[in-house]
Amino acid sequence: MKIEGRRQNRVGDLIREKIAELIIDGIKDPQVRGLITVTCVETTPDLKLAYVYVSILSEGMERRKVLGGLKRATGFIKGCLGRDLGLRFTPDLEFKLDDSFEYQQRIDELLKQAEKK
Repeated sequence: MKIEGRRQNRVGDLIREKIAELIIDGIKDPQVRGLITVTCVETTPDLKLAYVYVSILSEGMERRKVLGGLKRATGFIKGCLGRDLGLRFTPDLEFKLDDSFEYQQRIDELLKQAEKK
């Protein structure tokens, strides 16, 4: 993660918390409900764009379906953010898959295999 300003971090944290709440209680799409974690939100310095990183605990095509459901719900999510956060401009949202957890697990597996040899 790159170094950001304090305002960017605060806004990113607020967006992350609100989107996590919406995934639990607000979004009705069954593809979006489930084991999704909003891991991080990075905003551009002008706060016009927010990259929302999500971790999805499912495999292959299911991940794509969940990510597609999130992208379809972007307008709804952005509207809720604008209403609830009171920002001058509500940033555009871009959802991205955060696969760092799986990457870490793979490295751990490789290290264990190396120890055995």
